[in-house]
Amino acid sequence: MIEIKVPELAESITEGTIAKWLKSPGDTIEKGDDIVELETDKVNVEVHAEASGILSEVLFEEGDTVQVGDVIARLEAGNNDDKENEQQNEDTESTSDTAKADAGNDQKEAVSSDSSGQTEKNKEQERIIASPATRKYAREKGIDLKDIQPADPMGKVTNRDIDHHSQGKTNQNQSTDSSSDTHDDDIRKPVRREKMSRRRQTIAKRLVEAQQTAAMLTTFNEVDMTNLMALRDRRKDKFQDDFGVKLGFMSFFTKAVIGALKKYPYVNAEIDGDEIILKDFYDIGMAVSTEDGLVVPVVRDADRLDFAGIEKEIGHLAEKAHGKKLGLEDLQGGSFTITNGGVFGSLWSTPILNSPQVGILGMHTIQKRPVATGDDTFENRPMMYIALSYDHRIIDGKDAVGFLVKVKELIEDPESLLLEG
Repeated sequence: MIEIKVPELAESITEGTIAKWLKSPGDTIEKGDDIVELETDKVNVEVHAEASGILSEVLFEEGDTVQVGDVIARLEAGNNDDKENEQQNEDTESTSDTAKADAGNDQKEAVSSDSSGQTEKNKEQERIIASPATRKYAREKGIDLKDIQPADPMGKVTNRDIDHHSQGKTNQNQSTDSSSDTHDDDIRKPVRREKMSRRRQTIAKRLVEAQQTAAMLTTFNEVDMTNLMALRDRRKDKFQDDFGVKLGFMSFFTKAVIGALKKYPYVNAEIDGDEIILKDFYDIGMAVSTEDGLVVPVVRDADRLDFAGIEKEIGHLAEKAHGKKLGLEDLQGGSFTITNGGVFGSLWSTPILNSPQVGILGMHTIQKRPVATGDDTFENRPMMYIALSYDHRIIDGKDAVGFLVKVKELIEDPESLLLEG
C-alpha cells in the first residue's frame, strides 16, 4: 500500500481542511494526478500522487480537519512487482502465524469470555455510520452516538443530528425546570446551519485581532473624478490596442497611493514590539472578493511598474483568486492595501486594517453630486468618497489627513501621476 499524506504546506501552516476529493475509491491514479484539494488559512492546495496505482480508500471526509503528515488516503500499487512483494510478505507472515497459533489458542480461550463484551461493543460502534470528525464532535459534546436518531435515511449521523439531539435535551431540561413555558416556546423555527470555511474562520479571526491590537481610526475625503474620467475616456481605446489590457481606475489609485506613501513614509510601515519598521518598497495589496471570502494578493514593486504593468498584474491576480489558484507567495507580505467597495455600490465605509500593515485605502462608488464651482455657480460632478483607516499608534492625524489629501490631489490632476507616481 502507498500512503498519501498531507504535505508540508508552509512554515506557518500546520493543518488544513479536506475541501474536495478529486478522485474516488476504485479510481485508477497516475503519478502526478491531483487526488484531493486542501483548504488552508490562505490558499487551496492540491495534493498529487507520487506513484501510480488504484485509490483503495480515503480516510477523511470533505470538511474534516487534517494535520501536516496525516495519512489521508491509500493507493494499491499498480505493478506486478509490488503485488508479488506483498504476496511474499503475506506468505512469510502466514508461516510465522501458523507456528504461533497453537501456543496462542489456550491464551485466547482464557480471555475469550472477558473480551466478548468488548467485541460486541466494538461491533455496535462500527455499525454507527459517522465520519471521524462527527465522532470527535459527539465526544466533545458528551453524547453517545447510539442515542442519536439520524435524519439521513441511510443512517449516517451528522453534526446537525448531534446539535438537534443536544438542543432537544436542553429544551427538555428547561421545560422541566420552569412551569411557565408555553407550547409556543417548543415550536422550532426553520433554520439552516452552515459550517464556516477555514478561510472564513481565518478572516474572522484576523479582523477581530486587527481591531483589538491596533488603535484604528478612519479619516475621509472626497475626490472629483472629472479629469481622471475624461483622461481615461480619451486614452482607453489606444491603451487597450497598445497593451492588450483595459485602462481602469486601479492603476491611477495605485500610483497616487505610492506618491502619497513616499511623502508620508509612516503609513508604509508596521510595528514590531517597540520598534517601527519603515518599508522602502511598495508592495501594494489589492483586496479581491471571491466565493470563499476576501483575499489580498500583492502587486510586488508597484512603483517600478507602469500603468499597463499594474493593470496586467491586477488582472492576473484577480483571475488566479477567482480560480482558486493563488499561491502563498501571492499573498504574503505587502506594505499597504487598497480595497474598492465601489464595485458593489458602496458609498461610504470604514475599511479594517490588514495586519500588520498600518494603513488601508477604501475606494467607493462614483456618484454625481452638485459641487460649488464659484460663489454662485454649481455643477454636477462625478464624486468619490475615499477613506483611510490607519493605526493611530504610529500615524498622527495630521499625517493621515495629509496622506489622503495627497491622494486626492494626484487623482484630480492625473497627469501629475506621470511625475509623482
